[in-house]
Amino acid sequence: MSLRDWFWIILLGAIWGCSFVFNALLIRELGPLWVTTLRVGIGALGCWAVLIALRKPVPRDPALWLQLGALGVIAYAIPFALFPLAQAHLASGIAAIINALTPMVTAVISHFWIGGEKATRMKFTGVAIGFVGAAILVSPALSEGGDSHLWAVAACLGATLCYGLSLNITRSYKHIEPTAFASIALTGAAIVATPVAFLAEGVPHMTQPTTWGAALAIGLLSTAFTFQIMYRILPRVGATNFATTTFIAPISALIIGVTVLGETILPIQLLGMLVIFFGLLFIDGRIRQVWRRVPA
Repeated sequence: MSLRDWFWIILLGAIWGCSFVFNALLIRELGPLWVTTLRVGIGALGCWAVLIALRKPVPRDPALWLQLGALGVIAYAIPFALFPLAQAHLASGIAAIINALTPMVTAVISHFWIGGEKATRMKFTGVAIGFVGAAILVSPALSEGGDSHLWAVAACLGATLCYGLSLNITRSYKHIEPTAFASIALTGAAIVATPVAFLAEGVPHMTQPTTWGAALAIGLLSTAFTFQIMYRILPRVGATNFATTTFIAPISALIIGVTVLGETILPIQLLGMLVIFFGLLFIDGRIRQVWRRVPA
């Protein structure tokens, strides 16, 4: 990849890592359903503003709108609620590390998906290594009998499952202009999430400036802005290179979570992170490339 592409990859990974810190700030005053509602709602407004400014075409098929809206619920509304729900019991960096399992979950789903990419032995090895890393991550909760931590880890894994499903479904909509795709999907997510948040959590109360700032940042920066960049560089750099963002996001989340929020990361959890990253090397084939370069 060119230096320009590496710049965008690193920037996107860092911003997505910050979203876990924004979640931690938001759940101080808001429930997880309002966190996801604000994120998809503000993100949708941002994407529509870009769509109008760029004068991109908008699909007019009502059936397509319903399909993309439903996909937005799976891809955005549900996982964006599960992560803040989990972060009531998990540090931001740990949630970001579990999110790094997304390529592994996606590889498994794709293997059994009709028309999906069949996983190689190398990929299945990476998946197995990744889940060993996840087990290491939750080992402190197991030793302490921390059921809330286990539920939090399960919520994060549920979010990665949503991502894996939505990524495989999204392949059917490659013909849709990316900005229009994101705008309609986020709108569908917002339409569903808003009444659910009102019914389950009541009227939101945001009194702290940090809450307002985090809401705008996670909606405009971590969602609307990153989606515009993601859909534009993905065809150029390819899925394998783009997956390196999952290496960067936990690093930024860990650094900011520890330095700004005062969160604590245990050494064994860092070990779990390294094991997951090692699994990712198997998933994208980089281990094989290294082995080929080692002289016999």
